[in-house]
Amino acid sequence: MDRFERQYILPGFGKGAQQKLQEAKVLVIGAGGLGSPASLYLAAAGVGTIGIMDGDMVSISNLNRQVLFGEGDLGLNKAETAAHFLKSKYFDIKINCIPEFITTDNIISILSQYDLVIDGSDNFPTRYLVNDACVLLGIPLVFGAVYQNEGQVAILNGTGPNSINYRDIFPDPPTAYEIPNCSETGVLGVLPGIIGTLQAAEAIKYITGYGSTLVDKMLFYNILTHQSYVMELSKNPGSEIGLPLSIEALEATDYAVVCGNGDTVDWEEAFGMLAKSPNGILIDVREPDEFPKLKGYAFQSVPMDLIEENQHHWINSELILLFCQSGIRSLKAVKMLERHFPGKKIHSISGGIEASDSPNNI
Repeated sequence: MDRFERQYILPGFGKGAQQKLQEAKVLVIGAGGLGSPASLYLAAAGVGTIGIMDGDMVSISNLNRQVLFGEGDLGLNKAETAAHFLKSKYFDIKINCIPEFITTDNIISILSQYDLVIDGSDNFPTRYLVNDACVLLGIPLVFGAVYQNEGQVAILNGTGPNSINYRDIFPDPPTAYEIPNCSETGVLGVLPGIIGTLQAAEAIKYITGYGSTLVDKMLFYNILTHQSYVMELSKNPGSEIGLPLSIEALEATDYAVVCGNGDTVDWEEAFGMLAKSPNGILIDVREPDEFPKLKGYAFQSVPMDLIEENQHHWINSELILLFCQSGIRSLKAVKMLERHFPGKKIHSISGGIEASDSPNNI
């Protein structure tokens, strides 16, 4: 008996399907609420090679849903921690650890090593970037997302050039102030566990040809009522307008700008502006437990939900620069402050702490 016997004795599955799993290479982008259960069940099922990619660090607010981590992992890289955990459980599969964020610079070289991608990201710039790269490379993409009490799962780009991709569903990227995230809306930890597990299930079924998959379909699930339904997806004629036509075009695209992240500057510009502005301020809008921290520079820590009630403190500042983890929340904060200070110079730092290459960023 081996650990996969309960799978290949299933009628219609067999050892042939198990062999397909053993030969498969799956990349999980994001080791958070979706990526944690997805990667765990891929490993348990015997997917031969699993890549886990995430440049983020474990924070205490992650622990209600990111089940690969515990309190002893706070401050550690998520991809490295997840890879270590899975390697300690399963010795018969290969785990590739990629402790960095996906970018236009690295996405093609990384994705081209895998047969299928599971998107466990939590922001729109990454979703559009991953989608576009998968379309250009012809790689199927298992999409998953959660919002408050609802989740969605779909297999995109699963049937070749005419398959549905993310832009067919959402052709117009949202602006920053339209983007919700778990820190602002909340999430019951078990919901991303369910959706991430469904992503793993769809990946396993797609690889092995077992059962009916969600190719060109989207499953909607509500945890409060346990109601679910599946919607057929169709091509959107206007979706190709924003899709890069080549790898070179993708690498030249600023996905932060594509997703409405105007009013932004990069870190070099930010520090240059602060050097010329004696009363300029730098504000971290993340929650206090989020890592990594920016060291070596003076800044104020004001969580996103406290920005408006503290805005009177900055009435005399001619320059206000804000940053968060990836640049999404800080851009929303910019929009909030612009309503109060229409004439001020207020900018979000593009890419947030993830884009900082300072040696003091630890």
